[in-house]
Amino acid sequence: MNTQQTEQRTLLADTLARLFSDSASTPPAVSEGWHGALWQQLGEIGVPLLLVAEAAGGIGGNWEDAQVVMQAVGAHAVGLPVGEVMLAQSLAARAGLAAPAGTLGLAPATIGTLEGDAAAGWRFTGTLHGVPWGRHLDHIVACVEHEAMPFLLLLARADANALREGRNPAGEPRDKLQFERAAVSALPCAPGLPRALVYDCALLRIGQIAGALDTVLSRTVQYARERVQFGKPIGNFQAVQQQLAVFGAEVAAVQCAAFAAYRCAALGDAAFEIAAAKLRANLAIDAGVAIAHQVHGAIGFTHEYALRHYTQRLLSWRTEFGNDRHWSETLGQAVIARGVDAFWADLTQRGDAAALAL
Repeated sequence: MNTQQTEQRTLLADTLARLFSDSASTPPAVSEGWHGALWQQLGEIGVPLLLVAEAAGGIGGNWEDAQVVMQAVGAHAVGLPVGEVMLAQSLAARAGLAAPAGTLGLAPATIGTLEGDAAAGWRFTGTLHGVPWGRHLDHIVACVEHEAMPFLLLLARADANALREGRNPAGEPRDKLQFERAAVSALPCAPGLPRALVYDCALLRIGQIAGALDTVLSRTVQYARERVQFGKPIGNFQAVQQQLAVFGAEVAAVQCAAFAAYRCAALGDAAFEIAAAKLRANLAIDAGVAIAHQVHGAIGFTHEYALRHYTQRLLSWRTEFGNDRHWSETLGQAVIARGVDAFWADLTQRGDAAALAL
């Protein structure tokens, strides 16, 4: 990594930290509504277009730049589909779909049929499941199979004939949109796009999890210093110190895994690293959330206290885009396919490739 890139990412991180900290007087950006003013500010500094090439009118950033954004989003519990919009804009630009003005979101799961052709026009009938902040979007990018080939679709939310509002356990909107022969823009895409979409979305969550865990650890350590029991801060008790040390190790492991995944994604193929990082992040959530609430006691579960806004998001993200079993099986199948004798060589070669790019 050159000095200029480091400075640019540091500047981006500082800018986002100030923006998110100033966006709300309550725990940063934890409202479950739509932050219109904050979204406008993010648009003004180009965040939604971060992963779009400069030639296509974007910022021209890569996945390492996206990591800065996603960790900041997680660290401040920002209730907006920042990562999903960045990815949707990137997919549309790379496919040659002209994104209209307004907020362009992403449908992670699509079931339906596409009919028509490029000359007569395309129409889509089906359902978009679990669309992040679907009710607030203007247009949505989705992927559907047609004649054994994946197609990338651009749909207008206003064309949906039904919208069922839903939420994940943290209260973040995850909506279902149904379409009946809706006119759409559609282009064939690479055969591997549906699989790549799952990995890219998982990578977004890895960044958010790393940022949120870091904030939860900091808040938990601070609380242990301030909370007095039996005449001294509870952080002075060895049992609490041991728990905080375990939590710190979990956060450090996730940070390392996230760094490796985003670095490899910027270089090219990162399927193995993303699978490993999402699994490691999922496991760290289990340990970290438990320790944080044990240290905070009953206060940590209250709606008004900031901790809940982070831990409920973490528990929700743990199952989004692959739970523990999914990524464990994915990693196991990859290792079996290559053979046990190739395992160590594969690991070191991938690590060396990332290190050489530093």
